[in-house]
Amino acid sequence: MSFLFGSRSSKTFKPKKNIPEGTHQYELMKHAAATLGSGNLRLAVMLPEGEDLNEWVAVNTVDFFNQINMLYGTITEFCTEDSCPIMSAGPKYEYHWADGHTVKKPIKCSAPKYIDYLMTWVQDQLDDETLFPSKIGVPFPKNFQSIAKTILKRLFRVYAHIYHQHFSEVEFNLIERRELAPLQELIDKLTAKDAR
Repeated sequence: MSFLFGSRSSKTFKPKKNIPEGTHQYELMKHAAATLGSGNLRLAVMLPEGEDLNEWVAVNTVDFFNQINMLYGTITEFCTEDSCPIMSAGPKYEYHWADGHTVKKPIKCSAPKYIDYLMTWVQDQLDDETLFPSKIGVPFPKNFQSIAKTILKRLFRVYAHIYHQHFSEVEFNLIERRELAPLQELIDKLTAKDAR
């Protein structure tokens, strides 16, 4: 099953991993959203008192996947085999795909193909109840933290690619300049030639 090149070929990603309303995980997700909205990043990432660390990490991993899914979906028309023949994040970082099972030896591929492999692989991990249990009382695997770290590390590469290769499309083509006004000072700092 593939997001862009197989039966799911729709040219946009749609978050599939929904956390059902009324569950404890849903309440954790709402808590995370509320604290993130407060502007206090330390508070947003802090484990809520009395909560299970693995469950907290799981909920935030699902949310991170869904957010990247939607963000990348907005730029798929710009991220093509021709425009991005390699998966990179600037001139110093090139990523090759391997999942450790189907693809053991890393392969060089285009950014859209890499991201397709990645999102399909992550979705498979999130849908695996032995790795990401959704029922209360079902234990997380002993190596859950390691699994989550690998997922997050790889998902972060999509952000890095978007920033380095598609920042102009994200900034100027998708959001009208007047809408950027509240953040213009920050944008100017981030896009200044000497900011690197």
